[in-house]
Amino acid sequence: MAGSLGHAPLDLGPGALRVRRSMSAERPGETGTMLPPLIDHHVHLMLVGPDALRDTALAGVVDLGGPLDTIAAYARRDGVPRVAFAGSFLTAPGGYPVDRPWASPGSAREIVVEAGDDRAALPTAAETAVAEQLAFGASVIKVALNRAAGPVLDAATLAAVVASAHAAGVPVVAHVEGDGMSQLAIDAGVDAFAHTPFTERLDDDLIARAVAAGQCWISTLFVAGYGEPTPEAAIALDNLGRFHAAGGRVLYGTDLGNGEQPLGVNPAELALLVRAGLGASAVIASLTDPWPVGVDEVGDGAVATFVPGEPPASLDALPDWLAAAGLSPAEDLQQY
Repeated sequence: MAGSLGHAPLDLGPGALRVRRSMSAERPGETGTMLPPLIDHHVHLMLVGPDALRDTALAGVVDLGGPLDTIAAYARRDGVPRVAFAGSFLTAPGGYPVDRPWASPGSAREIVVEAGDDRAALPTAAETAVAEQLAFGASVIKVALNRAAGPVLDAATLAAVVASAHAAGVPVVAHVEGDGMSQLAIDAGVDAFAHTPFTERLDDDLIARAVAAGQCWISTLFVAGYGEPTPEAAIALDNLGRFHAAGGRVLYGTDLGNGEQPLGVNPAELALLVRAGLGASAVIASLTDPWPVGVDEVGDGAVATFVPGEPPASLDALPDWLAAAGLSPAEDLQQY
């Protein structure tokens, strides 16, 4: 589907359909655009609460860190948004986010590796930590690699976490912060970054390795500066722009719960994706990518995204247009 940008169409991607609300709908006859389900790939329900996103346009969220039993209970609830989750942050003893005031008890799971432990027939400490998250229904495993905030997992333990998760068919996402942390994660085969790297500029060769490995980056550009021109914001924008230009897979995510942000779709995050060089179809793809689960697990097709009115004629108008989206019963939307 396309709008007009001068003589060039604004490509919204293959999933965008021109629709009209049926006579049985809340606003019969209203025209607009139907999109696939919208997903925020980085939220913290322990901070915003389980019901905060019930009346927004988000059909799905990915909770990237909280008390395992609490978040698993949220994920079992009916209705939208559907919740995929990582469970606890896996971290080194005393590592991030241990003792952080915002981290509820149980948010961090320290992996303690005993020196000289040769019990080959038993699961390793890393395997046990991963198995705990999976037993509660985690769809992704999260590791914390924040050298500025404390110790981090050594390369061997990190590799064991990745191997254990991959053996179960589950991806690994890493919080990377501090010099060398992105390379440590890429070397270990980590599948995704919870944030665009914001404390160090990654060189083009390392970005090329991340792209070649199929890594995806969750954007969270807004929280790098909260709208202010900070050094971290500039680093993140530059890194994400070059990652996208190299063919990297970008996922929309806000780190909701971190600072003041609107509930639902954040137009400021979308505007920063545009600044990073993403076109309309790429921005929408980042919002509708089902990662870390399959398309069938995001929704059953009963609920769709509906954006009323004419689609935007320019990229500058795209963020506010998308922020006006809402959820609608799919059966109320008729393509024309």
